[in-house]
Amino acid sequence: MAYVSLLHRPLAALLLSIPLVACTTDVLAPPARIDGSSRVGAIRPAPAAMPEQEVAAYPSSEPVAMASQTSVAPVSDNAAVAPQGQVAAAGSMTVPPEGVNMDAMLGVEPVVGLAQEQAGEIAEGNTTQPVVAGIGDSDVRQLAGAPQPVPVAEANPGYDPLAPAQSAAEEANRTHVLQPQRATRTEQPQQVAFIPRARSPVSTPEYTGEMPGSEVACRQRLKKLGVVFRDVPRVHNGPSCGIDYPIELSGLSGNIGVKPAVKLNCQVTEAFAKWVKYELAPSSRYRYWSGVKTIKPLGGYSCRTMNSRRGNPMSEHARGNAIDVGKFVLKNGKEIDVRRKGLFAFRERGLLKAVRTDSCKYFNTVLGPGSDPFHKDHFHFDLRTRKSGYRHCD
Repeated sequence: MAYVSLLHRPLAALLLSIPLVACTTDVLAPPARIDGSSRVGAIRPAPAAMPEQEVAAYPSSEPVAMASQTSVAPVSDNAAVAPQGQVAAAGSMTVPPEGVNMDAMLGVEPVVGLAQEQAGEIAEGNTTQPVVAGIGDSDVRQLAGAPQPVPVAEANPGYDPLAPAQSAAEEANRTHVLQPQRATRTEQPQQVAFIPRARSPVSTPEYTGEMPGSEVACRQRLKKLGVVFRDVPRVHNGPSCGIDYPIELSGLSGNIGVKPAVKLNCQVTEAFAKWVKYELAPSSRYRYWSGVKTIKPLGGYSCRTMNSRRGNPMSEHARGNAIDVGKFVLKNGKEIDVRRKGLFAFRERGLLKAVRTDSCKYFNTVLGPGSDPFHKDHFHFDLRTRKSGYRHCD
């Protein structure tokens, strides 16, 4: 029994290998009428390539012609399909030393790369892009590169691409007209715009030589007050001293003389004329039964500091905005000195007190005898402007 079991084992292996060998046949064909039609397709494997055909990678001179390795062919019900793939081998299969030229093999123009094309243009000097050398050094120079062409619209301002075409005569006429304009434009000097420097809004307006309306109106008021004056040339002694539109005062209303004549600006002259007409003349008639004949000033315009002391601010006299008065002469011949009077000079003391009090209605600063040692012999009147509007009368 043991020998019988040992013989069954190889027999069983042989029986199992028979179906496997049947499945490996070369023809894999389905039944004839698998889909109910008269024609079916048969798939057959291509024959194995010959060893000598697999060696070559590139042909030497002629292109390789290859057929499809597998083909699907319609067959009849009972027809057998034969393999159709074939490989055509051509010539030697060695690679040339300079390499394979695929462009020549395919029969097309050779392709030039961008870098190769730009290198050729630079070598010939035909490049449109600027090529420079010496970057990073002090000697930077242009090797190649032409300026960009100017568009037609920029080269010819009158060109309109949407306008209809013109005849040769019209085009020549238009070109002839545009030529002088283009030449004139190039001959014009280049203009540079400057931003004006902003000035302080409280600063004095710049002198232009033409009298402004405010100065004209001030002179018209002086004439109505009966002031005798004349316009004199501009006084200019630097940025801190001067009068743009000065006048020379020589007389006031009521035939009152101002001797010597003084140079002042129009504004302080108007204030002085009003004070004399409405305050000083009535006060002298009230106390002396006589009007004022002459006023003797001690100063008008003067380019100096306050009290003529070094380091002090500029005086109002430096702009013709102040006047100093030392004496009054009445029409009856009496001369009144403004210096401080004695205890029994009642009328003179009363007149000088009225001068100090009433003049503060017309001036912003009034100084006189008793104010300080610098004004012991005269009255000082000015129109100094203070931010607080304060009037200093002492």
